[in-house]
Formats: sequence, structure tokens, C-alpha cells
Amino acid sequence: MQAVTEAAPRLGVAVACNAIGLPRASFYRGRRPAVGRRPRRSPPRALSQPEQEAVMSVLHEPRFADWAPAQVYAQRLDEGSYLCSVRTMQRLLASRGEAQERRDQRIHPAYARPELLATKPNELWSWDITKLLGPRKWTYYYLYVILDVFSRFVVGWMVALRESAMLAQHLIAETCRREAIAPGQLTLHADRGSSMASKPVALLLSDLGVTKTHSRPHVSNDNPFSESQFKTLKYRPGFPDRFDSLEHARGLSRDLLHWYNHEHHHCGLGFLTPADVHHGRTAQRLADRAGVLRAAHARNPERFVRGVPKPASPPMAVWINPPAASDTQTCRSLASGSSTQGSTEIASPGAACAVPLREIPLSSPYTTPQEALMT
Repeated sequence: MQAVTEAAPRLGVAVACNAIGLPRASFYRGRRPAVGRRPRRSPPRALSQPEQEAVMSVLHEPRFADWAPAQVYAQRLDEGSYLCSVRTMQRLLASRGEAQERRDQRIHPAYARPELLATKPNELWSWDITKLLGPRKWTYYYLYVILDVFSRFVVGWMVALRESAMLAQHLIAETCRREAIAPGQLTLHADRGSSMASKPVALLLSDLGVTKTHSRPHVSNDNPFSESQFKTLKYRPGFPDRFDSLEHARGLSRDLLHWYNHEHHHCGLGFLTPADVHHGRTAQRLADRAGVLRAAHARNPERFVRGVPKPASPPMAVWINPPAASDTQTCRSLASGSSTQGSTEIASPGAACAVPLREIPLSSPYTTPQEALMT
């Protein structure tokens, strides 16, 4: 604008505006003096100042201090008095900076978003319970599944006739014993279901030295790996609409979970199986795949315009709710700082060997299998 003003006496306004791509209308509009907006006239039907003060005095009465304007309006009508409309009350409150929640309501605690990181197997588990439809209406079987977040390997599962904190306690204890979990090694994440948030489970985890975390209320995204795994199982072609019996539910769950652990090539793991990642066979699998790709490139190099292809690798760090964008550097430093350790853990044979997937037995010091299922 200043350049046009300086060049206009010598070149003319049109030439100067065209030179810098400025419309002439914008140039002339910018030279006009600023004119303030005219004050809005008060409507003739508006409340007078004394009437406004009377309405505000009523809204400020102790009995109406935490009432919504609509409630005050209705109560005054029942008392045989009309002050103004509900909208006028709201407008008067807004003009004085009092347009906010007036009702006395319970304030729920603020739940922090869980941010959990796994860089190796048996560092972070997620568990949940899903219903399986029984043979008749209103009959269900309950599938308990504990999933390793890093490897997506199902480390423990159980099918029962009911959802019980005692059964969940036994399942977690047996799974930790079988995976040789040391105190302070594991974080167990779950939603806020009755079994997950129960006192017996909390006391057990405290005794085992396992850190427990929970999802925020009504936020399914805080437990995404268990939810996704349940969908993968239930969308299998052989998954029935209903199960005929408890034995049918257990048998089919055993087959499906064995397929998921040992045959399912997981897209989130570079199309490795969860068992490969969990039991330290990642390096060998990637080396075998790389050899196959090199041989394919040697036979037909013209088909690979970008050179020798490389197999996809699983991630070295898995997050539940990664940090926000402002904490991206922290997230990267955590992942990079632990990537070497995670790589060593994955590539090494490891202490655990591949064992057949089996259901955790229902027998425990607290109850017999029959009592666990029938009580």
C-alpha cells in the first residue's frame, strides 16, 4: 500500500497497482478514514434499567443461585409472577459475564490419558473380556484374553460361564507364572469393567509387582489392541453365530487363538506372526524373507525398479496413546533409546520357548473347576 502511494504521482494509480497486483478498489478503500460502528439503538420493547436490575436481583437470590434460567422462569410462574422470557434472562446474564453453568452438579474427576510404551515382549499386556452368544437367547459364554501389546501374542485365555473377578485373578496369576514375570517387569492395561477394576485383581497385581493401568471411562480407543484382536477373531469365516455348549466355545476359541498366534501374518508386525515376534524369531524370519527377495531380484532385476526389495520389519516401539505433537521429540527419544535393547530382545532366542497354546485351567486354591463354572 505504501509503495503505491509513493509511486502513484509519477506512474499513476492504475500502473502502480498493476505492478504489485493490488486491486485499485483496495487501494482507495485503504485511504478512507476508519468509521466506527454506530451504537445499536435499544429496542422499544426492551426492559428498562430498573426492570433489568429487578430480574438480576431475582437471579441472584440465594435460592436461585444454582438454578438454570428456565428453572427460575418456571418457578416464578408457579408463584404467580412473570419477569421476562428465558432468553432475556440468559441475555442479561451474558451481558454481565455470568453466562456459565449455574446448576449444582457433581464434578467427575479428570482421568489422565494413559500413555504406555512397549519395546519388547512381556513388558506391556492388555486384557479384556468379550461375550460369546450361547445356544439360546440371553445365554452367554465369556472369553477372557490377555494379549502382549508388543508382539500381539495371546499369552493367556479362558472361557467361562460368567464374568468373575476371582476367575480373572486366577487367569492373571497363572499367566504371569507361566511367562516367568518378575516383579516390576510388567504393566497390565485394561478398561474399567467390574472384573478389571475389582479389588481382588488389584491386590493380586500388587502382590506380583505388576503395574496396572486403566482406560478412561467410555473411551474404547484407550484399549485398542484387545478390541482389534476380538474383531479379528469374530470376523473369521468359521466363527459361528451361536455356540452350542461351553465345550464348543472352548474348542473353537482354542483353534482360533492358535491360528491367531501361529498362522496369522499380522500387518502391524511386518506380516510376521505374533509367535515369531514373541519368541524371538524375528531376525531369522526377516533374513529368510530377504534371501527370497534377493533371489527373485536376481532372476528378474528389471521388475524391481528400485533395486533389491527389503522385507517389512515390525516396529521397535509400540504405544498405547503416543504423546501429543508437543512431546514428539520425547516420544522419538524414548523409542530410539530403547530400540537397540528391543532389537536385541527380539533377535535373541530368549528364555521362553514356543509352547502350544492352551487354556489356563480353572482350578485354583479358591474353588474347584465345577464350582468356578456353576456358582
